Amino acid sequence: MANEPEAVTTLETESVNPATVEIDRMSALEIAQVMNAEDAKVAEAIKQELPQIGRAIEEIATRLRRGGRLIYVGAGTSGRLGVQDAAECPPTFNVPAEQVIGLLAGGPMAQTRAQEDQEDSEEAGKADVARLNLTSDDVVVGIAASGRTPYVLGAVNYANARGSLSIGIACNRDTPLEKIVHIMIAPVVGPEVITGSTRLKAGTAQKMVLNMLSTGSMILQGKTFGNLMVDVQATNYKLHQRALKIIQTVTGLDRESAENLLQKSGGQVKTAILVGKTHLEPEQAREQLAAHNGNLRATLDALL
Repeated sequence: MANEPEAVTTLETESVNPATVEIDRMSALEIAQVMNAEDAKVAEAIKQELPQIGRAIEEIATRLRRGGRLIYVGAGTSGRLGVQDAAECPPTFNVPAEQVIGLLAGGPMAQTRAQEDQEDSEEAGKADVARLNLTSDDVVVGIAASGRTPYVLGAVNYANARGSLSIGIACNRDTPLEKIVHIMIAPVVGPEVITGSTRLKAGTAQKMVLNMLSTGSMILQGKTFGNLMVDVQATNYKLHQRALKIIQTVTGLDRESAENLLQKSGGQVKTAILVGKTHLEPEQAREQLAAHNGNLRATLDALL
């Protein structure tokens, strides 16, 4: 244990940022300016990791097509970001809630109140993923700014033992997480504005990478038509309006006709678009979509 403090200081995410050593002397505007300047470094750090991100997207999409799951595992900010990304996939891409899962150290209670003790337990991480009955088609993404959170390491080691694909996201190099995952994504964003506060640049970087992984893998599965979310679930007023706009954009129909199509198609945007473009009956349209793995682009290319 005597070496632990020294090990901590070697982490980029725990280093002191020379640009903010006197941040407590700054005005409100100066604080905003220095934080903005630091945040500008995040996108460039992620740019260096694009080959690994692209590979991860491909691998995730391949496994999701086979019925596998995308499982995020993290503690604190990292875990909350994973839970958030998982929660947004069903309404955005119409995937089952059990296909994209977020596991947070400490469980749901940790969403609003930190459970730091759970972060330090490899056994807790192992136990949480073990309950999911992992298979070789599953992908476990370990998210840890430091790259060495025990909860995440325990989960990833268990995933590897079960033959699942493991992906790591951290903001430091040469970490314990990097040593055990199949694909490592490590945007090194440098020292935080407030030393060690990885909810800042590291959190932003992790959120951006998660956006790419989930969105990219869904696009590769045909969950969009161009940049339109044609698998959106119209579960509230805002999403219903979005669904109508998408139908109008693709078919060129007026709003009333788009509404009628959506109702006729049971609220399914892709079905409504296919009916509007081909004049098939909704059931026929659904059969055609199923024949092309739900890919609207491929279905329209085959019929028109």
